[in-house]
Amino acid sequence: MPKRQIVLDTETTGLEPSQGHRIIEIGCVELVDRKLTGNHYHQYIHPDREIDSGAIEVHGITNEYLADKPRFEQIADDFLEFVGDSELVIHNAPFDLGFLNHELKMLRRNLPNLESYCSIIDTLVLARSMHPGQKNNLDALCKRYGVDNSSRELHGALLDSEILADVYLLMTGGQTALGLASDEGESAASVVGKNVKMMSKFEGIVVNASDAELSAHKAIVDKLLDEESKRW
Repeated sequence: MPKRQIVLDTETTGLEPSQGHRIIEIGCVELVDRKLTGNHYHQYIHPDREIDSGAIEVHGITNEYLADKPRFEQIADDFLEFVGDSELVIHNAPFDLGFLNHELKMLRRNLPNLESYCSIIDTLVLARSMHPGQKNNLDALCKRYGVDNSSRELHGALLDSEILADVYLLMTGGQTALGLASDEGESAASVVGKNVKMMSKFEGIVVNASDAELSAHKAIVDKLLDEESKRW
């Protein structure tokens, strides 16, 4: 059965659901067998509270923009259907899961935590194990793995999930959206990088023939010319 993964990100009104902060945006992109399918889930959400000014500086989403957006209770079933029975890929998973589970609890429908629907991969934990002592936020990982994030002036759940999908596939040595992976499962960036290094290594190398090799070559050419003249 094809393996289905959902790369997920959220934006919120603040940092702590315990202080009444809420989710205002969910963005998800789908991977099946480590390939981006183009299928995604994206929703802005009315939080029924003011957004902290510091949060607005991060994601640029305002209360006015969310005025006509649905509440979480209105989109919960569609969201759960989209992510159900998948493996969630999240950067700093406790943050997003804390907010999502808080929203599910507020529905008062006795729904279990999201971890009951999905298994979880935390790419921050993965990055820290692969690159200890280094910066491992999403911007740092984009720079490290050559992922273009030039359009990321502000945080956005769908854009960040798309970027994270590319970073995750490169981190774990799999195929990216470009479809340039080798048969061994190397990423497109790895394959291209190796080819560039090989070309750089051998480009411009000139090996001159020795005197003995030149004499042997001349003898063969003279012999061929002599045989050719006899035929005609």
